[in-house]
Amino acid sequence: MAVDITLLFRASVKTVKTRNKVLGVAVGGGVDGNRDELFRRSPRPKGDFSSRAREVISHIGKLKDFLLEHRKDYINAYNHIMSEYGRMTDTERDQIDQDAQIFMRTCSEAIQQLRVEGVCKLYSEQRAIRVKRVVDRKRLSKLEPEPSAKARESASSEKVSEPPSEDSEEKPACTEYPEKMVANARPELGTLGDGRGEDELSPEEIQMFEQENQRLIGEMNSLFDEVRQIEGKVVEISRLQEIFTEKVLQQEAEIDSIHQLVVGATENIKEGNEDIREAIKNNAGFRVWILFFLVMCSFSLLFLDWYDS
Repeated sequence: MAVDITLLFRASVKTVKTRNKVLGVAVGGGVDGNRDELFRRSPRPKGDFSSRAREVISHIGKLKDFLLEHRKDYINAYNHIMSEYGRMTDTERDQIDQDAQIFMRTCSEAIQQLRVEGVCKLYSEQRAIRVKRVVDRKRLSKLEPEPSAKARESASSEKVSEPPSEDSEEKPACTEYPEKMVANARPELGTLGDGRGEDELSPEEIQMFEQENQRLIGEMNSLFDEVRQIEGKVVEISRLQEIFTEKVLQQEAEIDSIHQLVVGATENIKEGNEDIREAIKNNAGFRVWILFFLVMCSFSLLFLDWYDS
């Protein structure tokens, strides 16, 4: 069973710090303190690349929040038919589509430009390192030993004066020439070795360069991750835009069908009104005959009543 000793560890660390403070022991003194001072540096100012990348990310996030906030009003195309007050019109939807397309095109261009700038920066750094190494190589080549002019002249005069048949005399001359070359080159090699010894890096400097290299690699990886995030968000926005387009097309088809139904209902209402008018005209004469019959019946009753009295 595992035991949590975090509190014990913290108490031990606090005790050690208090004891060192009482005894006056410098925690960061000596070589480690100098190394910390060497590695301590002011925070590196963020470049234009990072600020622009963060700006693009923030803009994409704002667009995403806006689309998600107005998604219900954007998708529901019947709110202005079912209620008196429509919350979003078709003109506003078209404007949102146009602005979103322009924004996505601008973000894609910005991402492409940032990618090109990153590649150019990497190429410029590699080229600077290559040029520096070439310059260092040229400087080292200038320090290499060269045979003196006197040795060359003596060797050439010996070769010209001696006949080609005398091999026994030619061999000592050939052996003597390298000895002179070695003797002349030894002091120069000594100075070159001293120069190289001075140019050698100390372990602390090597460690510092390794840490700087790791930091640069971390920054490049973070920038690459940011670009990846931007690409993912742009792809997500394009996917949402495709979904919105499909929904809009579907709603357009449904609106067309509803329009056809409304037009058919209007035509049916007009035909019904015409039929009602014709029926009213046809029933007018029938009502006149009924009134005439009722009047004649009333007169007949009055005549019979008078006749009986």
